[in-house]
This record gives sequence, structure tokens and C-alpha cells, in this order.
Amino acid sequence: MSPMKAVTKHLLFTGNVQGVGFRAYTRRAARTAGVTGWIRNLTDGRVEVLLQGDSERIDGVIQQIAGGPPTARVESMIVDDMDPGEIFHQFTIRR
Repeated sequence: MSPMKAVTKHLLFTGNVQGVGFRAYTRRAARTAGVTGWIRNLTDGRVEVLLQGDSERIDGVIQQIAGGPPTARVESMIVDDMDPGEIFHQFTIRR
């Protein structure tokens, strides 16, 4: 079996994504997939996410959260590759 290919992705979501359970929905999806990182609301109404882990697992999380929970309305999602920098050991909601 080949070793896991760890990657880091940075995401920005716009739309009706704050106050609608988006952070909890994303945390649940990431933890279920075994992906680490964090999510936080930005003061301009966007939501920022950092995902770390196996490339395929991250892709699955991104597919799941792309539309957000039923209460959200995602207008756009930007995904960028990042250098790992800090290594995270769990997925958390940042304040």
C-alpha cells in the first residue's frame, strides 16, 4: 500500500454561510473523514476553512461541504493549495 499523500487546502466561501450551521456541518464532515484543520467566520461575511490530510479524503470533504448544510446558500467557493506550515491534529471551529 502506498503512503498517504498529505496536502493542505485553503477555502473561502461566500453567500449565506454564517449563522446557518455551516461551521458545525463542516467540522462534522472533516472529523468523519479523518481530515484536520479549522474553520472560522470572517468579519466580511465569508467563511474560511483550512483542511489537512489525505488528498482523496479532502476532496470528499470539499464535495460534501461545497453546497453547505440545507440552511446555507453558497454563492462561491475558492480552493487553493497551500504549503502545510503548521500541522493540525484535529479539526476545530475557531472564533
